[in-house]
Amino acid sequence: MTENSLDTAGRRAAVDKASGERAAAPTLASEGAPGAVDDANSSRVASPPPGGRPPRPTLGRRAAALADSLWRPALVLVAFFVAWWFVAAREYVPNYLVPTPGQVWTTMTNQWSELARHTMVTLYETVLGFVLAAALGLATAVAIAYSRTLDKALYPIVLFAQVIPKIAIAPLLVVWFGLGLTPKIILAVLIAFFPVVISGVAGLRSTDPELLDLSATMGAGPWRTFRKIRFPNALPHLMAGLKVAVTLAVVGAVVGEFVGASEGLGYVLLLANGNLDSALLFADLILMSAIGIVLFVLVEIAEALLIPWHASRRVGVSLTTS
Repeated sequence: MTENSLDTAGRRAAVDKASGERAAAPTLASEGAPGAVDDANSSRVASPPPGGRPPRPTLGRRAAALADSLWRPALVLVAFFVAWWFVAAREYVPNYLVPTPGQVWTTMTNQWSELARHTMVTLYETVLGFVLAAALGLATAVAIAYSRTLDKALYPIVLFAQVIPKIAIAPLLVVWFGLGLTPKIILAVLIAFFPVVISGVAGLRSTDPELLDLSATMGAGPWRTFRKIRFPNALPHLMAGLKVAVTLAVVGAVVGEFVGASEGLGYVLLLANGNLDSALLFADLILMSAIGIVLFVLVEIAEALLIPWHASRRVGVSLTTS
């Protein structure tokens, strides 16, 4: 069996399913209220042209969609900074507890070279921990999804490892591996590992059994079925887990730096807290948040490139039927 025939079978199954849903829509509409047909027609998404994929949006439409998605969080962020400045400037809370945004900015610019060095250390620990967690989590999810024995053997261990407070085992990791980068990376892996496994297992198990039967009937082996059907079908679930994991990896790296470190944003946070330097503390928190946001956006971009066909990536698709 060729790969093209398996791809064609998968596309035919998707087209048949969509055709069945469109054929059932008039019947459901006729049984409802008098205006149901109009509502169904108004909310129906335009079908792709007969030649294949729908036309890609222009650069202007992409820019407009990006602006439409950003102005609301930008407005909330501006409101937050205005409220922060108002409270700190009026000294409703003492400045040694809540500094003004100007004080934080001054501290960040004056100590930028030092803060940048610590930021790169935490970023390295986070990225390496996330990559290892993604690889190990996906491998574990595949093992659990394909083997009932491994499912019963590994799933309780994964759950047990997740419920253990990571801050409690951080000192033990420092004793075992020293004060270098290894304990921080291991903590980042341990924290980011669980959502990757859970989302991967959910995605791999959500494959339509009819597609699996069809691929087996057409002679596809386990590897080709995984590559052509199971893994693409699991990508939406897996990308959701990766977006959660990449933010948790930052937490793991910083927790490791709390216990034993001489560099990194977690180390700077401890110094600022001990010296009651609230401006440095707030600057450090902003940099930690920036790392998480940037990595989250990168995973979001990867999701848009890998699964542009998924309903969650389509602009203007209604999520309700009413």
